Amino acid sequence: MEKMKIVSLATSRKKGTPKVPVEEVSLVQEHGIEGDAHAGPWHRQVSFLAAESIEKARNEGLDVTFGSFAENIATRGVDWENVPVGARFDLGDSAQVEITQKGKECHNKCAIYYMAGDCIMPREGIFARVLKGGKIRCGEPVRILG
Repeated sequence: MEKMKIVSLATSRKKGTPKVPVEEVSLVQEHGIEGDAHAGPWHRQVSFLAAESIEKARNEGLDVTFGSFAENIATRGVDWENVPVGARFDLGDSAQVEITQKGKECHNKCAIYYMAGDCIMPREGIFARVLKGGKIRCGEPVRILG
């Protein structure tokens, strides 16, 4: 099996817009990514998407890259479809998250949908809350606990 790792980190100041890739982020316990629009005291503090899903969308003709679907963390080698809500993951050396939701309902078509022609987050996005904060960087490992 391919090693599970972080391949992209991205943040935005405003909800419903593509995120801008960055090399490193700080996860804050029970808050999310420092400076990100989706951070706060709720259950969808951090969003995940498989890099394989982004590549598939690109291969289907969508003009997308990391951050295009407003995901915070893109991973390689994680089978998000089969990860249950409640699963916990270590990210990098110190951070830990708990999966709180799979997929989401989009009430209206956001800027991402109009820019890309589709948005896969409602179907394939994974959301988590931060149990333990810390800095994470691209290339660092993702480990499922238990």
